Amino acid sequence: MTTYEDVLAGLLARSHLLSGRDLAGLVQDAGRRMGLRGTALYVADLQQIRLVALPQLDAVAQPVLDADSSPAGLAYRTQEVQRSRDGSTAWLPMIDGVERLGVLMVTAPALDVAVLGRAVGLADAAALLVVSKSSHSDLLVEAERSRAMTVQAELLWAFLPPRTIGTADVTSSAVLEPAYDIGGDTFDHTLDDSGLHLTVIDSMGHDLASGGASAAGLAACRATRRSGGSLTDIVTSIDRILDAWFTDRLMTAVVAHLDTSDGRLTWINCGHPPPLLIRGGRVLPQVLAREPDLPLGWGFLADTPPTEHSERLQPGDRILLYSDGVTEARSPGGDLYGEERLADNVIRAIAAGDPAPEALRRLVQGLRQHQDHRLRDDATILLTEWHPGGLGAQTHGRITEASARDVRG
Repeated sequence: MTTYEDVLAGLLARSHLLSGRDLAGLVQDAGRRMGLRGTALYVADLQQIRLVALPQLDAVAQPVLDADSSPAGLAYRTQEVQRSRDGSTAWLPMIDGVERLGVLMVTAPALDVAVLGRAVGLADAAALLVVSKSSHSDLLVEAERSRAMTVQAELLWAFLPPRTIGTADVTSSAVLEPAYDIGGDTFDHTLDDSGLHLTVIDSMGHDLASGGASAAGLAACRATRRSGGSLTDIVTSIDRILDAWFTDRLMTAVVAHLDTSDGRLTWINCGHPPPLLIRGGRVLPQVLAREPDLPLGWGFLADTPPTEHSERLQPGDRILLYSDGVTEARSPGGDLYGEERLADNVIRAIAAGDPAPEALRRLVQGLRQHQDHRLRDDATILLTEWHPGGLGAQTHGRITEASARDVRG
């Protein structure tokens, strides 16, 4: 008798020699062996506006779903299983760690708790396979795009980490716009032995040279960090690279490290907007504002080391890093977006209970609408929350009758 464990083991074993084009069909076959009637794999597009189904051989093409108005979108946004009122269809979030990838739709004669529990395991396996195949499958990459991407944007997206990472102690999430035409902004976040490293970079200009400078800055950051370098070593290395190879480019940056054991935040600000501290549902103005060092690219840091700043966080604190393309965005009528509106929108999303990725998704939607969907400068936002011991951490995957929400559809 074939068991649930046998089906998952077979799914993983067969996946090794299959391409991204075969992935949805492979999951469909595994689902049927588990007793499901059918499945469909949906991935979120680059701007997290739509959910696009991966093609299945000999299957009817599934429609593109709206992330804000469909049951599948609700599962994606809330990271909770959604189920149709007749109990025959469910939408399960596909998550890699804490990074939202998309949704697995499953159908069955009856989706009780036991069947949904098996389907959650299938969604988790599907998420891992999507990640493993995306690095070398244009089909999966193209499914996430609604239009062509500029060369500089292609260059920078190739360097970027997942938009959301985290552990039981910390979560970090970022968004970057205009997604298909970024030129000089980039970000990095990664976990190390003692906590979380954060970087936001804004290179002057909006062309291929700007993208190249930002990519080189990010590479210098990682090479120095992975060789045991300090924050000072990192910004000095970036400054040296720009001075030697990108002589006409200046760059602002915040490079930071959060010690997740005690909440100590250390950072260097090179001509960039200061980080914002959000505590207890409100922004604490000027708490993280310090006199910034000069922008990078002039070569001054070889003789004058930058200043490291430090602040002790409290559990539940959130740190917001952003580029000036956010606060300096103007509406067609000239209305400045501004820091106050930025902070207010983040706080509203947090108060509504949105996890960090959803808070930023909604924020960047509002930013695009503010500029009538014509962003004139790159806009990067990175939101980090310190929640030691799992305080406020988002979890998913445990299915009960109460947790599987019924929705129309």
